This record gives sequence, C-alpha cells and structure tokens, in this order.
Amino acid sequence: MDKRNLTLLTDFYELTMANGYFENGLKDKIVYFDMFFRKIPDGGGFAIMAGVEQLIDYLQNLKFDDNDIEYLRSKNLFSEEFLQYLQNFKFSCDVWAIPEGTPIFPNEPVIKVRGPVIEAQFIETMVLLTINHQSLIATKANRIVRAAQGRGIMEFGSRRAHGYDGAIYGARAAYIGGCVGTACTIADQEYAIPALGTMAHSWIQMFPSELDAFRAYARIYPDSCTFLVDTYNVLKSGVPNAIKIFNEEVVPKGFRPKGIRIDSGDITYLSKAARKMLDQSGFSDCQIVASNSLDEFIIRDILMQGAQVDLFGIGERLITAKSDPVFGGVYKLAAIEEDGKIIAKIKLSENAGKITNPCSKQVWRLFDKDSGKAIADLITTDEETIDQSAAYELFDPEYTWKKKVIENFRAEKLLTRIFDRGTCVYQSPDLQKIRSFCQQQINTLWDEVKRFENPHKYYVDLSKPLWDIKDRLIKEHSV
Repeated sequence: MDKRNLTLLTDFYELTMANGYFENGLKDKIVYFDMFFRKIPDGGGFAIMAGVEQLIDYLQNLKFDDNDIEYLRSKNLFSEEFLQYLQNFKFSCDVWAIPEGTPIFPNEPVIKVRGPVIEAQFIETMVLLTINHQSLIATKANRIVRAAQGRGIMEFGSRRAHGYDGAIYGARAAYIGGCVGTACTIADQEYAIPALGTMAHSWIQMFPSELDAFRAYARIYPDSCTFLVDTYNVLKSGVPNAIKIFNEEVVPKGFRPKGIRIDSGDITYLSKAARKMLDQSGFSDCQIVASNSLDEFIIRDILMQGAQVDLFGIGERLITAKSDPVFGGVYKLAAIEEDGKIIAKIKLSENAGKITNPCSKQVWRLFDKDSGKAIADLITTDEETIDQSAAYELFDPEYTWKKKVIENFRAEKLLTRIFDRGTCVYQSPDLQKIRSFCQQQINTLWDEVKRFENPHKYYVDLSKPLWDIKDRLIKEHSV
C-alpha cells in the first residue's frame, strides 16, 4: 500500500461531510466510531477477524498529495481553507482492533476509532473495505478447511478473484483461515504463503501424448512430481501413465512421486479407483489432489462417501466466497466528547437488530476455567472492570429475562490499541503466527458453534451499565 496513494479511495460523501464539519467549526470535535457486523456469512456460527495489518498500512500512509488537492479543487465544492487543511492533514486518531485470527461475532465492535470527527469519519470506507473483505475470505476458508477434516486446502482462486487486491489479500486471508498454501505467486513473495501448483491441461496437450508430457515434466521436476491425470481419461490413461513414469523417471533417481490431481468427473468414484491402482503399484504414499468448483458442502459429502483425497485445490468458491459474498460490516457513531465528557449516541430503527450500541466500549471474552471453552462475549463501557473472583450474571440484551450466572471464569479484553494519537503502537505478528493463533482460538469454541447448519448461537451480551444507557437513550429518542 505504501507504493500507491489510496487516500481518495473513499466514498465522496466523506469529503463533503468533512468540508461541512470544517465550515461549521467541528473539525476538532472528538468522536467515537465502531465497526461491527450484523450477520455471519453462510449462516455460520462465527467469523474470523482479518485485515488489520493492511488497515495499519493504510492509516500510516494517509495523506493528501498535490494531485488529490487539485482534483478536489476542480469539483468547485470545497473552500480553499478546507483544501489547505487537507494539504496539511495528519492522522491523529486512537484506534483499537480485535487481533487478526480471532473468532468474532455479530454486533460487537471489531474496530474502534476515537479522534477528530473529520479524520474518524473519513477513514470509514477503507476500514470497512479492508476488514470486510479479508474477514469474509478468512471465514469462508476456515469453513472449507474444517470440512476437509485435516486434509490440506490449497487456495487456487487468483484467476477468479475480484481484481488484483482480491487475489493477493484473499490469499492472505485464506491462509489465516487455515489453507496450507496458494497458487498466487506474489502472495508467496509478499507474505511467505507457500506457493503450490501442478500443471495445466495445456501442458499435456502440448506433447504428442500424455505419456510424453508426464515424462518431460518428471525429467525436470523428479523431486516434486504431481501429474494432472484427467486430460483424456483418468483411469484408462491418466493414472496408468502416471504410474509408468513414476517407475521409469522418478523412483530410479531416488525420489518418490508427490501425487496426482483429478480436476473433473466424479471425484469420489475416481479417487477410490485411483487410490487402489496406486496402492497396488507400490505408491501408497502418492497423494491424490482434487479440484473443480469445490466448497465445504461438496467436500463434506464426498468424504462421507469415502473419497480418497489427500489435498483439495479450491478456487472460485473460496476466493469470492461465492455462496454468501458479502461481509456486512458497518461503521457507526457511538459517542462524542463535550468538555472532556463522553456523550453516548445511538441510532434507532424499527428493526431491533439495527439499533446501535452507544458509548465508548470494550469487548471481553469470557472463558470457562475448567474446559478452556469460550462462554460468551460481553460488551461493557470502557470504565467497567469484571471481577473474575465472583459470580457474574449475563443476560440477553433483547430478551432480558434470559439470564445465566457464571462462575470459575476468566475474562480477556479483545480490543487492542493499534494507534495512539495517530502513531502506530502495535506490531502485527507474522502471518504464520496469526494463522496458528486463529486455529488455537477456534479450538476454544464449542463444536456446536462450529456446525455448518443451524449452529448454536454464541451469545454477545451487554453489561448492565451499558444496557441501562442504551435503554435510556431509546426511551429519550422514542418520544
């Protein structure tokens, strides 16, 4: 991101509002914004936080260059005083984020911003764009990874991604979600995500015969030989020719074949038959790779039917999150400051689920000390602490009669400061650590929350003080 100026990758109304704030003497007004989402894609039980590193990059490079100023001047909408303000713009907000790889749930702040209203409002588009996209792909990738039950998932979607950044950052997010590697070479270069791949059907077609194509490939790459066996006929030519070349070109040089890939047809039937042929030929260690418009439901079904697949290559249905391709994060004002005092703000709606949670807030995850499993998330005001030595009563913020008293628990804050008055104070972990952290955190969720269909609802509750403030504001604004 530091190689290009993305400052004007914003909704135009952010600029017209900024000019309006400036002209009304509000540019230094301190406000609080929350980013949160309301619905988990695919009806799942949880989502995965991703994209924080790229958000940090954006905020660190946020400035208006001369071309930006000239463009805005040409619109004849903005005062020269406002343009001068932008010319000298320096990001100065405080920002908190839930760390990448953390399971996240609806209606809890995943990003919190405090600062002058022009700055805090202006970054809305990129906060949403960055976090929405990568969280969507990380969430989808993890569903597919879990469906594979320990078998590797390779991200193969670059050519079907929604643009260059969709391919690169999608590969990054998929790796966080648990994929073992990617076909996207630049993602390996930039993020050390293992670059993986075999060959295309065109390689086979370029030679006089399938056997010749396999032989040529094996002579160049005897130590990493995976053949695509479905160009003509998987069982009549592809697998027999692969076995022949394994015996003639790979084993004599002291190597073992890596695998075969099936990219069409009935994966269950073909993989069973291919496995039998390979095992009978002494290649029980040769892996079978499957691809071809797969997703978590197809993978689950073919494995239930006994498919003999060791690795899956997933393209379009992962990189575009095809089954539910929108992560509906929103960015809403939660409070303002007046004379050093925080004044809570709320947005009402006839739809109860769209009523926002006011105040500057913290998100806590409550864990059972005996099992280590997450019990619920709790949203509190910033000032609150949780006494972990005593029992704590949780209640549903919509159906308040639903209550639960928990004991023997520990409480962990989720929102972590990443910017302090415009200066980054957070060091993003390397991607491998984020990926490992993600798996560790998912393991704290009950299996019932991880179901693909009708998962158990993981509760996100409000503290009593925060609920009281929300209830008061609803009543005040409903008269």
